[in-house]
Amino acid sequence: MREFTYAAAGVNRVERARAKKFGFLNAAMPKGWKRTPFNNLAPLDAKHYCLLTVDGVGTKILIAQLAEKKKLATAKIHEGIGVDAAAAVANDCVRCGARPVALADTIDASRSEPALVNALVKGFSRGAREAGATFVGGETADVREMVRGVHGCANPYAVNASCVGVVEKKRVIDGSRIRSGDAVVGLRSSGFHCNGFSLVRRVLFKEWGGLYDAKAKPKGVAKPLALEVLAPNRIYVKSVLAAMRNFSVHGAFNVTGDAYEKFGKFAAFCNCGFEFDFFKPQRVFSLVQEAAAELGGVVTDKEMFRSFNMGWGFCLIVSQREADDVVAFLRRKGENAAVIGAATKSKSIVIRYNGEKTVLQ
Repeated sequence: MREFTYAAAGVNRVERARAKKFGFLNAAMPKGWKRTPFNNLAPLDAKHYCLLTVDGVGTKILIAQLAEKKKLATAKIHEGIGVDAAAAVANDCVRCGARPVALADTIDASRSEPALVNALVKGFSRGAREAGATFVGGETADVREMVRGVHGCANPYAVNASCVGVVEKKRVIDGSRIRSGDAVVGLRSSGFHCNGFSLVRRVLFKEWGGLYDAKAKPKGVAKPLALEVLAPNRIYVKSVLAAMRNFSVHGAFNVTGDAYEKFGKFAAFCNCGFEFDFFKPQRVFSLVQEAAAELGGVVTDKEMFRSFNMGWGFCLIVSQREADDVVAFLRRKGENAAVIGAATKSKSIVIRYNGEKTVLQ
């Protein structure tokens, strides 16, 4: 049986990991900087660090272009992509306890069409406000020969973003206080967010060899499928920072690229692994595996948990003693939160789902 994987869809994790080993940068890190599992912090003054996060929306944009081609899209679709860009960098910023201060965008378009650019910027600005930060501008470039996009789309584009944040030195969260038995609290996602879309496209959409037309409404999906998977990325900044002010948070994780496998990055800062056992993913996730089966193949549970958030978009690691209080606090802030796992003595990453045990590393 053919196995659908992220690598086969065009994203080779092993090759990408090798490409991102920047040993020379480690040697060049100036004195006074601080490393955390996911952010490098530069000293700002005697009491604060600052940091920069950079990310993009990725090939989710191709679904927005497909929706436009199929006459499903409105300006709201592109506004959602703008929100996605803001969310990507703001949620990354808060992982170490930092407060996002300023966000900027980069739009590479076939042409600077006012309606498109305005929609993207409107969404990005809205996302910045949701993160409690200021949108300070950015760059828009006309690069027709560099941006191909979906065939038949009038104006292909790509979007990236950056965020500057600040954190008090005494409030930095670097994972070093994680202990075996600590609880992992998950905050509900809105769906795929911006990750795994090379695999999503390959399995779900006929445009890339998948099962469904963009306008299809598979069982259990209320909207046309293209619109369903375009749900904007949730922005967790205000809720997470509030929890960090009121509780002792030992670690924080934005469930993005490489998903739960990336929890392994905490191992360099604590002697723990993680085990997860509570998942109720939205319909779109099970649809990926069902569609793969209809196509005569399979997307394994291991591949799902290495590629997708599976219903939880952000995680906080707290003591078992505080876990229930943290969950209740986050729910009062409007988050759908639950304890989804725990830190373990083993350094492995284990998923228990549908009665099966999957070891990611």
